[in-house]
Amino acid sequence: MPETTVANTLRRPRAARKTATGTAPKSSATTDSDAGIDTSYLESLLGYNARRAALAVIGVFLQRMAPFGLRPVDFSVLTLIAHNPGITSRQLCVALDILPPNLVGMIKSLDKRGLIERRPHPTDRRAQGLHLSPAGKKLQKSAQATATQLEIDVASRLSAKELDTLKALLRRVYRP
Repeated sequence: MPETTVANTLRRPRAARKTATGTAPKSSATTDSDAGIDTSYLESLLGYNARRAALAVIGVFLQRMAPFGLRPVDFSVLTLIAHNPGITSRQLCVALDILPPNLVGMIKSLDKRGLIERRPHPTDRRAQGLHLSPAGKKLQKSAQATATQLEIDVASRLSAKELDTLKALLRRVYRP
């Protein structure tokens, strides 16, 4: 039986949690009915809400990507390489806001798994372009289909317009 931690509890959507009577808790903007704790101030904060939403999505993501052996950052790297053949490590770091030393290990791991290939960059002799191998293309395509379905599932309480608005507003927070 898996260990239950605060982090695991936060990752489960509210509808999935049950009270002692076995029913889903009533939603409240000012209290968390699971514990009778006033969370109204936290729920007024962008960061708190963004983190709670991210935990809900990431929890499902980790479960569904486990068969592919991909963490969120691995999936992001493979997807950027798939959609930008020949992208450099430097470009990946900028696009994903990753420090170069942190990307080195990821690239080595993906290379060791046979998912990517390094080729000379056509315009920069100092750089190597990254490409998906045939195995990488197959895995990334399947993982992308899984991610697309995951997005549909976790956003099922939002209309298409609400989801587009939410994503646009979040991008305005983190993009300069």
